[in-house]
Amino acid sequence: MAPGRNTGAGAEAELPEYAGHYRLESCLGSGGMGVVHLARSTSGMKLAVKVVHAEYAKDPEFRGRFRQEVAAARRVSGAFTASVVDADPEAERPWMATLFIPGPTLSDHVKRNGPMAPAQLRRLMAGLAEALRDIHRVGVVHRDLKPSNVLLAEDGPKVIDFGISRPKDSELRTETGKLIGTPPFMAPEQFRRPREVGPAADVFALGSVLVHAATGRGPFDSDSPYVVAYQVVHDEPDLTGVPEELAQLVSRCLAKEPESRPTPDELMRELRSVAASYDTQAFIPAQRVGDDPPPPAEARAEGSGRPPARRGRRRKALLAAGAVVLVASGALASVQLLGDEVPTSSGAAPPASPAKFRAWATKPVSGSGAVRCSYGAGKLLCARPGVVFAEDPSDGGLLWRHSADTTRWSTPPVLSGGLVQPLPDHGRHLEALDPASGKVRWERNVPEYTLAQPVGRMILLTHADGTVSGLDSASGETKWSRAIPDGAASAFTSFPGDPLAYVSSVSATGTSTHVTAVDPATGEVRWDAHLTGSLEPVGASGGSVFFLAADPVYGDTQAVVRYEPGSRSTRRVAMSVRRQSAHAVVRGKVVYLLAAGGSLAAVDMRSGGQLWTIETSVSRGSVPVADSRYVYVSAADGRLLAVDARKGTLTGQTRARLGTSTGQVVSAALPAPVLAHDHVYAAAPDGTVFAVDARDPSAW
Repeated sequence: MAPGRNTGAGAEAELPEYAGHYRLESCLGSGGMGVVHLARSTSGMKLAVKVVHAEYAKDPEFRGRFRQEVAAARRVSGAFTASVVDADPEAERPWMATLFIPGPTLSDHVKRNGPMAPAQLRRLMAGLAEALRDIHRVGVVHRDLKPSNVLLAEDGPKVIDFGISRPKDSELRTETGKLIGTPPFMAPEQFRRPREVGPAADVFALGSVLVHAATGRGPFDSDSPYVVAYQVVHDEPDLTGVPEELAQLVSRCLAKEPESRPTPDELMRELRSVAASYDTQAFIPAQRVGDDPPPPAEARAEGSGRPPARRGRRRKALLAAGAVVLVASGALASVQLLGDEVPTSSGAAPPASPAKFRAWATKPVSGSGAVRCSYGAGKLLCARPGVVFAEDPSDGGLLWRHSADTTRWSTPPVLSGGLVQPLPDHGRHLEALDPASGKVRWERNVPEYTLAQPVGRMILLTHADGTVSGLDSASGETKWSRAIPDGAASAFTSFPGDPLAYVSSVSATGTSTHVTAVDPATGEVRWDAHLTGSLEPVGASGGSVFFLAADPVYGDTQAVVRYEPGSRSTRRVAMSVRRQSAHAVVRGKVVYLLAAGGSLAAVDMRSGGQLWTIETSVSRGSVPVADSRYVYVSAADGRLLAVDARKGTLTGQTRARLGTSTGQVVSAALPAPVLAHDHVYAAAPDGTVFAVDARDPSAW
């Protein structure tokens, strides 16, 4: 439905009354591209509706850009953006409705109140760094971050207007056509190589935005966009007025070469004290009396022995962006990662002979931040900001540690090709470690923002140009390189017991998903399918691939889908209630889903019905992990919960282990539990790694 119209005069000769079925109440603002209106949904929810100017609605190229903006905004909607509620890029006057976020733009705030105070600037920088991290993780480069595209909400800055240039802002031309962006906030490469712009350009823009917030002007200031373009490419930024404690960091953001700029994660590390100011306290149900595990056995210290052990992770990693990011279902569930020691379909390591086992909890390894672990080579292989280490699964004793030049891990190290493969976020350096000693066996550099996924004895690298390389995990040598359909925007994912790797891409409208299955050893495409709906692969079992089907507007999970490549048949089981921010794991033909707020459900894809649902009280949980008896979930407060897989009843839980460090960074995704040899291993926010007997959760 095209927007209805009023007659009138002025730059916008006809003002719309409606966009789709949304009545437009008042004008919030206008720009070169269109007008933003305040509207309300049928339920009364306030919306901000952008309606494109009539003159640009007739331009096919511009319509294409608007479709791109809608698709990008849908992908990155979250804590640091305005969620897309509805859109119609094909309407006579294209429009997009997002949640209305009360608050001024940064541009208006500075005009009214003048430069920000240092404390405000630090919070702004931390919030924008977090926003860019999430935007880049899903393969989107904003390209037009500027003060008017930053809303100052009560809970922090929100980034709006994704991937669309305003025609009035982008009249400069080069041999490659129109420049995308606003000159005072564009990076040098946007002028020099506009077709090679990557995530680092957004970091440059962040630096320019911070200078504007601190001084009321940009680091490159002139009335002429052409003079500004020259200054951006050739001159040093003017940081006069930027607080001393931030000037060096802002200067790094404004480096001329993309590779010299910090990544969003590096910025967040520098601003950790601000980024950690969130309230991590969660409601903790009454605990069982005497739930502390018995004291562990004496352990050997590093080198000559171990110190005595003390008593005491959400949605799979995005199928996109970041630097070298290990992407798997749940990203953090080490039992979901395919290495040399292939787990069973439950996500557990192969069973071993029962042995006497005592619960243990280890003293946190030096550093701060979440610990992420997997099981391989008979060891717990773990990573924490700045360090990779191995622990003895029998008592938690430290076996070895290896310093790493990264401060952020989205995934644990994994055993592949007989070696430990730690793959840090935003890293340019790959290295493989000896599982026995932690010594480096091979290393190589890769371009930043390369996506990595280990599958069997290979590591698949997805490059920014869309090509994919297959590396031998044992040697680090490139075995093949080729273009994969849709590989430019997505990383691969893989699942236990399945030899293939998958790449998926949701259409701009959210009505279909293109899924490609690739042989990791050769790079050959084994099958290719276009499936109905906005689908996210979450597991594979018995030759079938399982997906969560999301509402294309709100992103809530509304069904579970099973696809059988052999027969090209699809089965869809609708959820009784839509699930927000759901994570899932597959065991056999049953899919277990944990949604935001703690609702855990089991869906049987054989019978086509929901087996059970339980409210766990977990406000934020990890990807679930399951064996034949229980479903295990880690909570944000450090608890480990076990739910009976057949009955859906809570069987046991450990005590909470909340972090207390003032410099602690709140993790966007929680480390999932690890299942191995009838034991469950988990990590808590305070850095503790602990183990309990998987066979008897009631004794936890």
